[in-house]
Amino acid sequence: MHFSDLKIDDFDYVLPDERIAKYPLASRNQSKLLNYNNGEIAQYTFDKITDLLKPETQIVMNNTKVVQARLLFYKSEGTTPIEIFCLEPVGLEVQQAMAIKNEIVFYCLVGRAKKWKSGFLEIALNTHQLKAERLERRGQGYEIKFSWTGDLTFAEILEEAGHTPLPPYLNRKDEESDKVRYQTVYAKNNGSVAAPTAGLHFTDEILDQLIKNNHEILNATLHVGAGTFKPVSSEIVSDHEMHFEEIHISSDFISRLLAHKGSRTAVGTTSVRTLESLYWLGVKLINNSGDINLELGQWDAYDLPQDISAEESLTRLLNHMQGKDLFTKTQLMIGPGYSFRMIDTIVTNFHQPKSTLLLLVAAATKGKWNQLYDYALANNFRFLSYGDSSIIHI
Repeated sequence: MHFSDLKIDDFDYVLPDERIAKYPLASRNQSKLLNYNNGEIAQYTFDKITDLLKPETQIVMNNTKVVQARLLFYKSEGTTPIEIFCLEPVGLEVQQAMAIKNEIVFYCLVGRAKKWKSGFLEIALNTHQLKAERLERRGQGYEIKFSWTGDLTFAEILEEAGHTPLPPYLNRKDEESDKVRYQTVYAKNNGSVAAPTAGLHFTDEILDQLIKNNHEILNATLHVGAGTFKPVSSEIVSDHEMHFEEIHISSDFISRLLAHKGSRTAVGTTSVRTLESLYWLGVKLINNSGDINLELGQWDAYDLPQDISAEESLTRLLNHMQGKDLFTKTQLMIGPGYSFRMIDTIVTNFHQPKSTLLLLVAAATKGKWNQLYDYALANNFRFLSYGDSSIIHI
């Protein structure tokens, strides 16, 4: 049976609300760390991760930066705000959009949209003015035109006017501390509306120690969309549509993947999807000599040839890039039975029931995800974005 035919109820478990970490621990590196290796489970604190990796491992991290994507517009003083959640730019790549000045169109979700009958919404900033104009309805959201005064990029406007897009399951308002703690210490490229949460446990000291221990650290960029919060609502996995996410990779990144012959660890499910998507894009190029749309659809990996080596695939992709950066999108869905081509270890948090992230964990544990989760629930692990971590040896 193909995993797309599985019932999502097979990936359900009871997660009590009190086990969802509403806030991070005071110290990033003191979260619990579950080590899963060949069916054996051991418990550590995260600062011991440097001792749990294979020698000279190549570690791939997602250096996307969370933007303050929630904008609150008040029609009059003392009223409940109309919230605009900026999801993705219209007609531009995410990083291009973040550098735009003066005006831009974004696809957004709008809270209390019925209260916005017509006209502009405005936010008065210290020395600038931000306006929002509703253009047209699209699906569950709207295309919104933003315009602003001053010589600021859209990323700078969001930083000044916006709020941290905390996951809805935290069920609280964002606080000033979230601007720092809902961000990895190595975040660089603006564009995500959700944090790559596996990286939240790393400190500068841990990164330094990894390098001292002869591990190589590579940074990729996959901008995380709001769809990462979305549980699978369909009964059968195949009926769930994955959201597309943008990837930005340099040719040097691919060269360094090719040069490394040892173990490779992905920090977070976003890094997993990035690496595995790059492999399948190379296979896609090998499989099609004509002009193709170099994006990866949800089920492409299961329809393409399965016998091409990672070296062949990445070499073809590198030749295609011709020394330039690659901007692409992936919709790759990973679940039980998937054969990982690019990694042998994953660092990841504990995820929501019935989520595509849990399906990926099921693939990495060869279907034994419930062993990890039963242990974590029985041993007071904290769950979800601000929760504890695990390292899974595939």
